[in-house]
Amino acid sequence: MEIICYLSSGYPTIEASIEVAKDYAKAGCRIMEVDFPSRDPYLEGEYIAGRMKQALKNCDDYNKYMELIVNLKRNLPDVKLLVLAYENTVEEIGVDKFIKFCLDNDLKDILLVGLKDDTIKNRIIDAGLLVSCYIQFHLPKEEVELAMKSNGFVYLQAKPYSEQPVNDKYHTLKDAIGYLREIGIDRPIYCGVGVHEPKDVTMVKEAGADAAFVGSAILKLHEDKAAMMEKIKEFKAMC
Repeated sequence: MEIICYLSSGYPTIEASIEVAKDYAKAGCRIMEVDFPSRDPYLEGEYIAGRMKQALKNCDDYNKYMELIVNLKRNLPDVKLLVLAYENTVEEIGVDKFIKFCLDNDLKDILLVGLKDDTIKNRIIDAGLLVSCYIQFHLPKEEVELAMKSNGFVYLQAKPYSEQPVNDKYHTLKDAIGYLREIGIDRPIYCGVGVHEPKDVTMVKEAGADAAFVGSAILKLHEDKAAMMEKIKEFKAMC
């Protein structure tokens, strides 16, 4: 069981985000979600979208973001990197160039979001990369079916929103993970959305997941390095 910390590439600068990644690693983080900032991050909340906007304001050259990720790969050999990219960003970079970059640098796990259809996703999968799939807490049938057809890790919502329905049969996160295992999904299951406190990591662990995404709870401490690293250690201790 691990925690996954989110790294806003290029925020506030490329150099600063590299140092943040190093601090994550020093605090015990062994999996990081690293983004390519999108020019149209329409699925993000205001907080993450604002960080992407600021990153691109400072540097809008995606080659520099590739160099950043290679730097992390080289200098943090014990850290697994998950690459987040919007489809619109992959198109801007060039699908073939993006695939080659990931293959050349052994970046196999891709969170591809904002899809118009399955065309680019299938090209990435056919190239030998692993594309994750998101499943909401109430296990919508269509999302579960897509997960069955995909080849990457499952990103499972850890907690339902207040207005969100709950599955009639699978009421808890443990129930949901058990169901996904029963139907044959043997790939890693990482849980996120709603993991705000260390006790949430304990809940994800006891439910049988492989890792927990920890986002804003860490991001909002970036201005206080000591507090940020201590908070990562608190989350990590629950693993």
